[in-house]
Amino acid sequence: MRKAVTLGALAVTVTILLAGCGNNSGTSTQSTSSSSSDSAKATKVVATGSTALQPLVEQAGTAYQNEHANVTINVQGGGSGAGLSQVAKGSVNIGNSDVFAEEKDGVDAKSLVDHKVAVVGMAPVVNKDTGVKNVSKDQLVKIFQGKITNWKEVGGKDEKITVINRAQGSGTRATFEKWGLGDAKVATSQEQDSNGTVQKIVGTTPGAISYLAFSYVKDNLQALSIDNVKPTEENVATNKWKIWAYEHMYTKGQPKGAVKDFLTYMTSKSVQGSLVKKLGYIPLTSMKVDRGQSGAISELK
Repeated sequence: MRKAVTLGALAVTVTILLAGCGNNSGTSTQSTSSSSSDSAKATKVVATGSTALQPLVEQAGTAYQNEHANVTINVQGGGSGAGLSQVAKGSVNIGNSDVFAEEKDGVDAKSLVDHKVAVVGMAPVVNKDTGVKNVSKDQLVKIFQGKITNWKEVGGKDEKITVINRAQGSGTRATFEKWGLGDAKVATSQEQDSNGTVQKIVGTTPGAISYLAFSYVKDNLQALSIDNVKPTEENVATNKWKIWAYEHMYTKGQPKGAVKDFLTYMTSKSVQGSLVKKLGYIPLTSMKVDRGQSGAISELK
């Protein structure tokens, strides 16, 4: 009888130990699976809007991805208006813009948070065959109004002027018209959706004129001075050259997670101290003046 009890107790003990091992094995597998799932999770950050800002965000995004394997930065163009509209609707994480959100009709600016990441200078550009390097502001306005139609009227060759505009909703266009043309009403002309397209058309079209962010002005184009003031970083920094804008990256509400981390990265030394200048933008720290939404200028100390 005693032997039977001992064997029975032993059997129960073995059963309990086996059950315990089975539970431990299940817990271990679940933990490993969960850990593997977490490490495989990828976060996608979508930024859309300004084509003037696009090259900087694209290259910064690539560098950021190299350091954060689980994050994908998807950068698209479309213009500042599109960027502001889409981020306000919540369809993208970041809306890139050359203008303040308050300047765009139909956008709930109060719901958006502004993150300035750089300054962009903009300049009128022409095909090099025009023979013109400087115009007065009055001449520039009349060219875009269609009142001056031949380059010989402003000291260039006898050649028809072809005006290329950016599309409505473009922050580059809004900035150029406000600060370059004094909000003068311009004549109807062909319109293009991006800085990149304008760059190609002006460079290959004799007599063409348009305007571009400094970062898009290449050797095949001639950037025009206005009233003998050259479009340079130094002149932008002091507001001697007035056609410039802040580059904004808007979020709907305060950013979190990877979006917040990427925006912090955009203002880091690795971006501001190297990439910004390399691509033709101006670091915020280089500015000697500040310009608010109203256009009022104040000196920075």
